[in-house]
Amino acid sequence: MGSANSHFTKDELQEYSELTFFTKQEVLHVFEKFVELDQDNVNNDKLCRVSMEKVCQMPELKVNPFNDRICRIFSTSQNFDGSLSFEDFLDMMSVFSDQAPKGLKVEYAFKVYDFNEDDLLDAEDIEMVVSRLTGYAGSLKDDEMQQLLKNIMQEADLDNDDQLSYAEFEHVISKSPDFLNSFRIRL
Repeated sequence: MGSANSHFTKDELQEYSELTFFTKQEVLHVFEKFVELDQDNVNNDKLCRVSMEKVCQMPELKVNPFNDRICRIFSTSQNFDGSLSFEDFLDMMSVFSDQAPKGLKVEYAFKVYDFNEDDLLDAEDIEMVVSRLTGYAGSLKDDEMQQLLKNIMQEADLDNDDQLSYAEFEHVISKSPDFLNSFRIRL
């Protein structure tokens, strides 16, 4: 894979490095990871797209209960299939890198958890988050889920409108020192 450098001009590498939290060498390493996802179809082509299914099989995402949401958030696919171009993949890896600031990670976590994509976290969104974190169906009885949702809203919903704005979510996350540990992918 030493030929990855030949797929980028010096200016492209510089631009990728400036637009991400990666060095030029790390950008090349991310490209190698991208090619490894679907070697038959990518064939060292930085313009190719990799299916969401293949990206979700990466060891770093395979066990993440939000892997499909992560792909959808970073995908620029016109047909909304969650496939990722190299630039999409680079953006995703950059946000999940150790060098990315906490504020950026919080912003993308909010997008991942906002299942109905209305820029608010309502009871349905939070129930989906809890369900995925606890193993989906049957993990909590209905009354237990309702009590948990009530407790979350009491703690986090500062304006009592039964939904969390980005600012309220950010406030809650600021109290969670472990958040950064759960929102990263190492190269």
